[in-house]
Amino acid sequence: MQINTTFFKLNKISILLTFACLLFYFSFAYNLARTDYIKLITLYVALFIVSYKLIQITSGNFKFLLVAAILCRLVFLLSTPNLSQDFYRFIWDGYLNQLGINPYLYSANEIVNQNLAQQMPNQQQLYDGMGWLSQGNNSNYPPINQLFFVLGNWFPGSSILSSIIGMRVCIILADIGVIFYGRKLLKAFQLPENSIFLYALNPLIIIELTGNLHFESIMIFFIIFSLYLLHKGKWFWSAICFAFAISTKLIPVLLLPFFIKWFLKHHNLKSLIGFYAVIGITVLLLFLPFISSDFITNYSKTTALWFNNFEFNASIYYIARAIGYSISGYNQIAIIGKCLALLIFIIVWSLALFRKVNNMQQLIVNMLLGLTVYFLLSTTVHPWYLATLVLLSVFSNYKYVIVWSLVIVLSYLAYANKDNTENLWLIGIEYSIVFLFIIGEIFNLKTIKNIKI
Repeated sequence: MQINTTFFKLNKISILLTFACLLFYFSFAYNLARTDYIKLITLYVALFIVSYKLIQITSGNFKFLLVAAILCRLVFLLSTPNLSQDFYRFIWDGYLNQLGINPYLYSANEIVNQNLAQQMPNQQQLYDGMGWLSQGNNSNYPPINQLFFVLGNWFPGSSILSSIIGMRVCIILADIGVIFYGRKLLKAFQLPENSIFLYALNPLIIIELTGNLHFESIMIFFIIFSLYLLHKGKWFWSAICFAFAISTKLIPVLLLPFFIKWFLKHHNLKSLIGFYAVIGITVLLLFLPFISSDFITNYSKTTALWFNNFEFNASIYYIARAIGYSISGYNQIAIIGKCLALLIFIIVWSLALFRKVNNMQQLIVNMLLGLTVYFLLSTTVHPWYLATLVLLSVFSNYKYVIVWSLVIVLSYLAYANKDNTENLWLIGIEYSIVFLFIIGEIFNLKTIKNIKI
């Protein structure tokens, strides 16, 4: 009798916590401006507390947590993203593809000034919504991403909201796939299968991917499916899936070196070469419909902006920038960005070649560390960039990523003023906490290790 009463109480609390999450997400989705930083941070922190309490007390009920994760995403279904304006460009690129216009060859300014897309629905609203930065640059979203932009526009209706719903459905389905294959890998590694909800119920993931329509979820699905296939010994299909991940977002390119020791230990050199060859050929075939001399010039130029021009919520780069200012009196991002890119290359390859890879779990942890180095040395770290780290951390004992996914909300305070300038004190607080946890976990400090997350 006592067991049944305890179960009923736990179930009741779980329902109440889920209901609280849904209310908070509803407020986030339909009644929040990103300039209202007090409400934004309050809701975000509240969602973290409630979500992780829900995971903690409902850890034995996978189906309940799965339903909760899906419902939290469905709350956003009819909402317009309120923390990012990137979705305007997504819809824009989708329409260009539908009209047979290569989105890599023309900036939005050129499309409008030369009147190249007269039949584009909602053209002026999309152009105004994407902002001056996106208007002036060519698209840098890879082919699979472009495909999902088109799929979103195919959703019934011709309004911006109908395209938003179409893209959001794709993102939700991808996240369900991540949960499905993530659970399979966790079980294979003999890890708690409900650990996948550290990703699936993480407010950063729900808000930034489902809410703000960032397609990291599609990329992450292809990564986790690729790793699952590799674990099953199906390296050919794993390579194709990984190529799809690269063709959604370019960031998985950084993970390629980590497969070397895995293949040499568990397969052979021939399989390794075949794996990389299949990835390269698949990516080339996916880009092939768009390739021209202008494409190569435009795409490389647009991609280079992330290292030579853009800066947001950086950590080590901001320290290097301050040193550069003190020496020369001006921002040396062009030089510092290249130096940091070289440093990333050296560290990632060192991790890939010198760390042990006895099993698939160690491979994933090495990838986690490599991506962590990349983001700590990057000039730009938007909140949704952490999504891949959050998933990979599920297969490790590291907690710093979960902490980072919480404190990164401080970066949104840049939008609390008209100039959208960052408060470097707040960025300092964010990364001080992150580095504290990283150092604590590396050196196995008990005060950090004993914190339950």
